[in-house]
Amino acid sequence: MKETLKEQIFVRDMATINAEEIEEIEKKELELVSMEEFPPELLIKHPLQNTWTLWYYEQDRSKSWEESQRQITSFDTAEDFWSLYNHIKSASELRQGSDYSMFKEGIRPMWEDDANKHGGRWLINLDKKQRSTELDHFWLEILLCMIGEGFNEFSEDVCGAVVNVRARQDKLALWTGDASSSQSIMEIGRKLKERLRITSKVTIGYQIHKDTMVKAGSMTKNTYMV
Repeated sequence: MKETLKEQIFVRDMATINAEEIEEIEKKELELVSMEEFPPELLIKHPLQNTWTLWYYEQDRSKSWEESQRQITSFDTAEDFWSLYNHIKSASELRQGSDYSMFKEGIRPMWEDDANKHGGRWLINLDKKQRSTELDHFWLEILLCMIGEGFNEFSEDVCGAVVNVRARQDKLALWTGDASSSQSIMEIGRKLKERLRITSKVTIGYQIHKDTMVKAGSMTKNTYMV
């Protein structure tokens, strides 16, 4: 039996979709929109394993850092993710000093959250010139890998991801919940580097949140590296 167009778009696991395929997916979605009638099978949404929440931070001196974190919306299907992603500003368009965070439902994008306090983050620094060439691509790849459970059996250890847009350099971070699980951390780091196609000549590091909190404003050492 021939697959429907919608099935052709989503038949692959979300974790295997890369940013280079987005243009083709959007083209097919537009073709669907142009159809006068939708067979029932095209209206079925494809559930994700977890519900995810998008947060937005913009500095407001009249509020605390925590108060400035705004919970935008949550989603639990592939279609709702694309609808959200296609209707918000890209990371590279954010004001300097702003953040996007995407975390599993119920986890706040802060060190103090119970799900994060014993964990850490894989951190990627991008210089300013990379904002126009790699920031959006990297951010989308990280999101797709997360919501598609692309870290295989270690996906459960992933809490969320953050992108910080700053004047000097931008940062991308993938947060995990258990900094003591070296196998999980290393496998997640290797997969992250593979998905982003980061050359073997470039090393990325994993920082434990407790170290970052203690050494705020200074260079935090990397506990793991790939």
